[in-house]
Amino acid sequence: MVKIYWTKINDVIEESPETKTYILDCPEGFTWEEGAHTHLALEGFNAGDKPNRSLIRHMSICTLPDEKTIGITTRVREQCSEFKTRLDALGIGGEVALFKTHSNVPLKREDKSVYLLSSGVGLATFRPLVLDYLNNSDNVKKIHSLNVDSSKNYLFPDLFVPESENGLTSEFIDNRNGYYTRVKELAEDKDGLFYVVGSDEFLSENISVLRSQGIETEQIMLDKHEKTRQELLI
Repeated sequence: MVKIYWTKINDVIEESPETKTYILDCPEGFTWEEGAHTHLALEGFNAGDKPNRSLIRHMSICTLPDEKTIGITTRVREQCSEFKTRLDALGIGGEVALFKTHSNVPLKREDKSVYLLSSGVGLATFRPLVLDYLNNSDNVKKIHSLNVDSSKNYLFPDLFVPESENGLTSEFIDNRNGYYTRVKELAEDKDGLFYVVGSDEFLSENISVLRSQGIETEQIMLDKHEKTRQELLI
């Protein structure tokens, strides 16, 4: 039996004109680790014989457990899906359900450099990994984040800064060509670990570029269950 946690929206943060973070109360017994995703569902999703998948979305959690709240960052455009329209209409105090929470991309501590490759709002998946590293940098040489986002409304600018004194660096690029040029340059580190978050097309393109530069499949981390990960890495 799948455990379903019902909780309430505690706050809504407008990160940019089209991106919001929903801050949820942490239900008793709900646990997760950095890089986790969860199934976020709206009222009525389990009212029938089968779950109503139009009322369920797979979302990354952008907070760490020690922050005591669950953060979900997502695009909410003027023209968006029925799910996001209904989610946004709930507002503070609205109820949502969480279930099937799991992390495919925890921070590996193998005395290697870590490269975080993402597109747009996919950067939210990496926020807790970066916070975990800043809390404890043991056995991680450094972290570098590379994000492609043509909107120029970059996420978490206070955290993802060009240079810092703690081994964390980041950069934003507004076009795919420039982005993949940088991926190739980062892949000159043949011992690095490369985390990739984005659409399946984005994942496939990054995998192709990394492999062309001699990066092995075991060095590529994807926010996918193992079966799907293997299919993408074939």
